[in-house]
Amino acid sequence: MNKSFFVTGTDTEVGKTVASMAVMQAVSKAGYSVAGYKPVAAGSKETEQGPMNSDAIRLRECTTVEVSYEDVNPCLLHAACSPHIAAELENETVDFSLLTDGLKNLQARSEFTLVEGAGGWRVPVTYDTTLADWVVGEKLPVILVVGIKLGCLNHAYLTAEAIRRDGMEIVGWVANRVNPGTEHYSDIVKTLEHHLKVPKLGEIPYMPSIKSRDLSGYIDISPLGL
Repeated sequence: MNKSFFVTGTDTEVGKTVASMAVMQAVSKAGYSVAGYKPVAAGSKETEQGPMNSDAIRLRECTTVEVSYEDVNPCLLHAACSPHIAAELENETVDFSLLTDGLKNLQARSEFTLVEGAGGWRVPVTYDTTLADWVVGEKLPVILVVGIKLGCLNHAYLTAEAIRRDGMEIVGWVANRVNPGTEHYSDIVKTLEHHLKVPKLGEIPYMPSIKSRDLSGYIDISPLGL
């Protein structure tokens, strides 16, 4: 058995990795083997093992089966910008067949695979294609992460509309409090619950050093069929 989901956000820097970690930690605590997948990452840092992406590192840390860094992130672009620009700068091509092979590899080795996108739903990987095109081809159900801040309602409405227009199912959403000073937080979340009309998997509060914490208690995985 393998269940696979794609995590997208209403924008970049809204907490896709934080939400992905929380879901993976909750799934692991429920007794399932889990693998995280960052098929395309733009932005690397030097490590003792060579250049790596910090988000992919976090997903690998939450993975409960033995995987290499390349298993988690087969397409690493070094420039921290839109993937299509980074690929052009580095004379690289985002190869969908490579991404699919990597996904199948993890699906064969885990009971639950969580695929984290790059940027928002329509992030371009070439001048003519977006990462969403690959997700549609793989028929991955979508988890939407909303960074709760001023303007997020419009971004969430438009993103949900685009996902559904592409024929994809939104199976749940996560509210991530990216700005502790945002006014009317509870009203914003209530509005999103009313408009998105899909299960809210959880609310992740703002906290320091969040990527080093156990976030499983903030997530309900039952809407994912687990």
